Amino acid sequence: MTPDAIRSQFPPLASGRAYLDNAAGGLLPQRSIDAITGHLTRYGATNAMPGHRPGQEILALKGRAREGTALFLNAHPEDVALGPSATALAFRLAAAFARRWGPGDEVILSGLEHEANASPWRELERVGVTVKVWHARQPDMRLHADDLADLLSPRTRLVAVTAASNALGVTVDISAVTAQVRAAGAWTVVDAVHAAPHAFPDVRAWGADFVMFSPYKVWGPHLGALWISPEHRPHLAWPKLSFVPQGDITGLEHGTPQFELLAGWLGTLDYLRELGGHDTLSREALEAASARIGELERPVGERLLTGLLEAPGVTVYGPTASAARIGTVAFRVEGEAPEATAARLSEAGVDVAAGHFYAVQPLKDLGLYPQGVVRASIAHYTTLEDVERLLAGV
Repeated sequence: MTPDAIRSQFPPLASGRAYLDNAAGGLLPQRSIDAITGHLTRYGATNAMPGHRPGQEILALKGRAREGTALFLNAHPEDVALGPSATALAFRLAAAFARRWGPGDEVILSGLEHEANASPWRELERVGVTVKVWHARQPDMRLHADDLADLLSPRTRLVAVTAASNALGVTVDISAVTAQVRAAGAWTVVDAVHAAPHAFPDVRAWGADFVMFSPYKVWGPHLGALWISPEHRPHLAWPKLSFVPQGDITGLEHGTPQFELLAGWLGTLDYLRELGGHDTLSREALEAASARIGELERPVGERLLTGLLEAPGVTVYGPTASAARIGTVAFRVEGEAPEATAARLSEAGVDVAAGHFYAVQPLKDLGLYPQGVVRASIAHYTTLEDVERLLAGV
């Protein structure tokens, strides 16, 4: 698809505003919106029930959503849970860890984390687990393997690390981290929420033990997803309904699913299938879509970064090289609070975010918490014109 054809699929872009808050949530393609509306029109709040035809169709929908999510992650469907948010699923997983670990066990949190990949594991302190922080080095806020090596010990059970910082856009070599952690005898939980829209996850290549992401950051409805390695899934006792077998991934999906949102997510995956130039949804189609997204975003992201680095009175946080970040640039304008900058830009038709974005640790380390930063974040439908409007407004 051409850039114009892509943009035509996203109704909010017709407003003429420059939408640069994609890190908070992406826009939905028309077919996702239609799928949600179509589901509610046909089924209302009918539940998945094997005893009647509508219930059987909804049960099949749930299966297709799990299969599609597994393709997105390069995983098996039985290892993928879908829920209201990545944060909710992480807290459910933390409950399983709390039944397994206690005094003498240790958890390491990267210094780049969104609280969805930090607060759930800090809860383990309540059962005696020690929590350490693997701080990013300033000024570029990169994680270094030597610093992690100093923290790893025979008592380390888990390392939590993001694939890309949601506040700063800093990327992490996940395969290298997971190899280092595995060699130390520990597990890795990866937050792929911010990275997923820009380069689709591959849990097999990453070598992680747990990976989470949010479909709503990938142009789908408000949902969360969690992958658990089949090596661990049968042995984790998370809180569940009594009749669900231990290790069954559905035990993590507390309550009735949001079936209309699962339908919308399937609509988004169908859009990505077309973006990848394939007739059927497959991992190959999604890999092609991811590559196309990279092609579209590269020049836009580079211009965003260089333009802000060159702007007088602007401080950019994180790496100055575009190869070390993805999708996002955090900055401040001298003499102006982040919220004031964002409000001024929004009045000019350019929508960016301001605040800490739940990225408490990295912004504390930079001395920017709680006021935070201005965050401009792109997607594959963002244009160079959008970026130029931002730079002019700044």
